Amino acid sequence: MTLEPIVPTVLSVRRLPHADPAMIRAYGGDPTRHTSLGLVTCDQDDPTYVALDEATKHAPIDVIFARSFYAGAAHASGRLSGEILGVIAAAEPESIDAGLDALVRCLQHDACFYDADGKATVTVFPHVITSLGEYLAREAQLAVGEPLAYLVAPPMEASIGLDAALKAAAVRVVKVMTPPTETNFAAAWLTGIDPGDLPACEAAAVAFAAAVVDVANAPKR
Repeated sequence: MTLEPIVPTVLSVRRLPHADPAMIRAYGGDPTRHTSLGLVTCDQDDPTYVALDEATKHAPIDVIFARSFYAGAAHASGRLSGEILGVIAAAEPESIDAGLDALVRCLQHDACFYDADGKATVTVFPHVITSLGEYLAREAQLAVGEPLAYLVAPPMEASIGLDAALKAAAVRVVKVMTPPTETNFAAAWLTGIDPGDLPACEAAAVAFAAAVVDVANAPKR
């Protein structure tokens, strides 16, 4: 099964080297530890969550804000809004630069949605994080370095796909985001029943993607 990648478009990247303390607090930061902010918008939300996590592996930054926008990129509030706003914070501007560089690299070369029906009318995100960074480890309540299958698709496809993923490998549910999410998709995070079992996460992601493709091509069965 070969899926065509849909590379995310990074719509805006801005830095606040000396952000106002009120701004830092408003987005969940701590002005006693954070002085600089980096902000990014993108037209794909889930790859951006993965990229924010990746940034924590390359620089001493904290992800202080990350939120999807309602109804998705096709209904964005403006040309640069996309589907998500992410904010990272650090003690100095150089860390923000390094974090944003890692984030953009991840979006350009690693994390993306895929075309599941040959027309990009059904898309799927069967992504495996081989080693969690601090951000998603905290969100998933797993240890830093654990693998995670991060699985996303439209509601019907994701529901069938999750069942297939759970039956295909020795994995357990970390979190299920039932529909509708902010973007009207559905998602699940899975990890190995045995901690650190990367092959199980990979097998679950393959099964999830295959089930999404099957539903996209045979929606009534």
